[in-house]
Amino acid sequence: MTTATATLTGSSFTFISDLVRERSAIVLEPGKSYLVESRLSPVAREQGLHSVDELVDALRRPGAQALTRKVVEAMTTNETSFFRDLHPFEALKTSILPELINNRARERTLSIWSNACSSGQEVYTIAMILREHFPQLTGWKVRLIASDLSTQILAKARQGIFNQTEVNRGLPLPMLLKYFQKSGLTWQVKDEIRNMVEFCEINLVEAWPVLPPMDVIFLRNVLIYFSPETKKEILGKARQVLRPDGYMFLGGAETTMNLDSAFDRVTVGKATCYRIGKPC
Repeated sequence: MTTATATLTGSSFTFISDLVRERSAIVLEPGKSYLVESRLSPVAREQGLHSVDELVDALRRPGAQALTRKVVEAMTTNETSFFRDLHPFEALKTSILPELINNRARERTLSIWSNACSSGQEVYTIAMILREHFPQLTGWKVRLIASDLSTQILAKARQGIFNQTEVNRGLPLPMLLKYFQKSGLTWQVKDEIRNMVEFCEINLVEAWPVLPPMDVIFLRNVLIYFSPETKKEILGKARQVLRPDGYMFLGGAETTMNLDSAFDRVTVGKATCYRIGKPC
């Protein structure tokens, strides 16, 4: 078996850093060589190469488009779990959705977007909340959109198959038993939940497809990877698709402060979220 060794040179790190920035606008700060090694060593092994440096050599050759995509996807796969940080989902269930359902009673539409959805735990959490607590949405046009720039991770999300460790992280046992089907050593989200979600490929730093006006946007733990200029651009585009009375969730270490003054920070229960402020 070919084993990739940890021999990443400074020039290879610079090449990967520039490549990832160009394709995804994610900034790899100096000192992140360990992250490049951990994410790309499996890719190197898969290609039959001995090191990440050899992988970089392969990327420099003509016709490496498919390999380039694999590398960028490997570097942009993020951590996720069911009911991650809990408070945003409690706010959604107890306050935000009841308010929006009341506001949309005449049009009977609701649109929620999970950005950088990774393997799907966030969007499936939202889907379970909708199914479990809001039977009044039966007959409504509900669009639950989940996006990521990685085709590989989107394929996993669409399948909705999770191992025991993944379902143990944050998923209440009653919901596991109610909304998942056990298959050998894994659990698969039942069709009634999977069919609620539309998965699509969206790179936040490129042109966005036409999206419906959003009532809730989950943009959590995404902005931390970008430069201030890119954060401003993404927030500006998010503002254009968020409805005037809608809500946007960011990660705990993220904020719109000094980036987009049109957003107001609000507290809903124990959660922090953002709304478009009213003009003075």
